[in-house]
Amino acid sequence: MKKVFSIIAVALFATTFVACGPSAEEKAKMEERAKQVADSIAAAISASMNEVAPEAAPVDSAAATTETAAPAAEAHH
Repeated sequence: MKKVFSIIAVALFATTFVACGPSAEEKAKMEERAKQVADSIAAAISASMNEVAPEAAPVDSAAATTETAAPAAEAHH
């Protein structure tokens, strides 16, 4: 019977901390941090898009490369 009461006491103790959750101040800090991370990610994506765009190869050249490589592969069989 002692074990049952001990288990119930531990369960109640654990749910007390889980049920409380973060305070309003902690929530505000988490939202602020989330906004900073989102802004940082957006800036990094924007910067990488600006760097890659001028150097990107046209889509047609990729198709031409595959078409020219396919006959060479067949010749080896």
